[in-house]
Amino acid sequence: MQEKEDRTGKKMKIAISGKGGVGKTTIMALLAGEFKKNGKDVLVIDADPSPHMAETLGVAHPENIRPIAEMTKLLVERSGKTEGSPMYNMNPDVNDLLVDFMVQHDGMKLMVLGAIQTGDKGCACPESNVLRRMLTKLLLSKDQVVLLDMEAGVEHLGRGTIAGIDHLLIVVIPSKSSIRTALKVKKLAEDVKIPKISFVGNLIRDEEDKTFLEQGLGDCPIAFFKDSQAIRKAERQEIPINTLEQAAEEAPQILMRALTE
Repeated sequence: MQEKEDRTGKKMKIAISGKGGVGKTTIMALLAGEFKKNGKDVLVIDADPSPHMAETLGVAHPENIRPIAEMTKLLVERSGKTEGSPMYNMNPDVNDLLVDFMVQHDGMKLMVLGAIQTGDKGCACPESNVLRRMLTKLLLSKDQVVLLDMEAGVEHLGRGTIAGIDHLLIVVIPSKSSIRTALKVKKLAEDVKIPKISFVGNLIRDEEDKTFLEQGLGDCPIAFFKDSQAIRKAERQEIPINTLEQAAEEAPQILMRALTE
């Protein structure tokens, strides 16, 4: 989720999603670096069930960062739920959590939320409500930017976990399965009344790939990221992606401009 001000001064919240493996975390890291270069105070929130944004940004000892979603005792306490009772606080106090669990790195902030895993126990509503409350409480100044990396697929939209955002970016690669997932995400986003939805193309090799996406999506992505060998190598060697802006050429700038116009 990114909270920004457009030219009218209206704040917006932006999330990024897509099929697993399409590179949404990589694109988010590059976009975060672009905003930082332009003088913004950047906060990245990793809300993926298998978070690895810390590694992508080059945070030291990422294994020491425990996702907030795994702190079930803390979340249950904060929700006000008592054992044996179905009641819990719908508006828990989360202000201190927003500060206490931010990691500072290279001029940016990172918060690793993770995602509540219900498993065989059914709905984990109180814990999920605390996480949702944390996201909606992010009230930022005009110089701050928040990027939210959602879990892959469409399930989070069905649960309404990103309801209330203003703009959803859907990352899609030139494959039929990725296009099918992207269109499902778009449909569910429309169902939950997200005002603005845009596609972002990734792993693009030529004009044929661009045309394939445009025809399959019925829409033109607002930015195209090339299939970069340098980025692929960096990911394998765990080199921070946001140090490779040149490998992505002008795509991060184009995407940032599209978001801020």
